[in-house]
Amino acid sequence: MPAPENFGVEMVGVPEGAAIELDLRLEAVLEGVLVTGTATVPLKGECSRCLDPIASTFEADFQELYVYDDTRSGGNAEDDELRLEGDLIDLEPVLRDAVVLALPLSPLCRDDCPGLCPDCGARLADVEPGHRHDVADPRWAALRDLAGDIAPAAPDRGNGSSGTRDSSDREGKQEG
Repeated sequence: MPAPENFGVEMVGVPEGAAIELDLRLEAVLEGVLVTGTATVPLKGECSRCLDPIASTFEADFQELYVYDDTRSGGNAEDDELRLEGDLIDLEPVLRDAVVLALPLSPLCRDDCPGLCPDCGARLADVEPGHRHDVADPRWAALRDLAGDIAPAAPDRGNGSSGTRDSSDREGKQEG
């Protein structure tokens, strides 16, 4: 069975037209036909951390009851139940639910994938272990520019004044 289009999630899915391998068991029950099976599908996508391509296979198990028309089962089928279309069974909605709902939303190329450097975009698996960037906070950029314009002030040691008042200065102001 070829895969339909849009058979996946944003980061990973089954390529359109890819072969879906089905292992099915059909059982006649009072209400209709019980379909139990496993779908094996090829997957293609990209790692959610490092964006490397991913290619693998995936298995999804499913079980669904397809009910007979009202006349055969003697009861009324509900609107949300799957029905037999004559002697045919439409497996696409069941396969889509089983496969797409079981796919990971954030697939990884491997469990310990370190991802990409947030500053330069290099794959962290390929760079040296101490890889980092010295990035200044942009909120301090104006002060950094000012620091280059102002020469550092040298301490004034010639007049003995340290810029603080000593105790004799304070006492003189209190008396007067």
